[in-house]
Amino acid sequence: MAKAVLVTGGSRGIGRACALLAASRGWSVGVNYCADAPAADAVVDAIAGDGGRAVALKGDVASEADIRSVFDQATDALGPLTGVVVNAGIVAPAARLAEMSVERMRRVFEVNVLGAYLTAREAARRMSESAGGLGGSIVLISSAAARLGSPSLYVDYAGSKGAIDTLAIGLSRELGLIDTEIHARGGEPDRARTLGRSVPLGRPGTAEEVGEAVIWLLSDAASYVTGAILDVAGGR
Repeated sequence: MAKAVLVTGGSRGIGRACALLAASRGWSVGVNYCADAPAADAVVDAIAGDGGRAVALKGDVASEADIRSVFDQATDALGPLTGVVVNAGIVAPAARLAEMSVERMRRVFEVNVLGAYLTAREAARRMSESAGGLGGSIVLISSAAARLGSPSLYVDYAGSKGAIDTLAIGLSRELGLIDTEIHARGGEPDRARTLGRSVPLGRPGTAEEVGEAVIWLLSDAASYVTGAILDVAGGR
């Protein structure tokens, strides 16, 4: 049976790289997006152009109804899922905590924490063999920000990613779950290049490099890896 994977936030950045790599390795791909339909359609078209199978799936991960609908649509279009990449996340413009509005913080936590928990919960309900699913892998996209704190930039984002690390550890003991790393993204377009010069490898990473780690975690080659936090951060 062909493998099918859902990638939340799959229209841009690391999610896009994961979707394209998964398709290149033979997976059918559900490309979830919240607002940018043209970007999601472009990913689907790129996959189809290479002979793969993909579908764009609109839904806000912070909405329980939307998440259920996304999983329903993915299963209807692609068949039973055997992989879910919990990638969707947001940041707000750089600010110190004292300057952050409650509306900003609430939205960051709704998307990055509640959205991840809802997605992981739905994946567990549908893929778990004990619930009649085929089994599979859940990959959570976290960030080095979880241990660095992102002071004076976005400590709210950093805190939300700390919650993802905790989710990975806890859920792995219920199901078998894996977590990997995502580059922090914010309102400073040169931040990755600036920080890249300070890490041991001397450069920023690419979305494709993170994607390679994600696809490995989804594959049978990582069948005995669970509850692990895999840093793809250049030694930072």
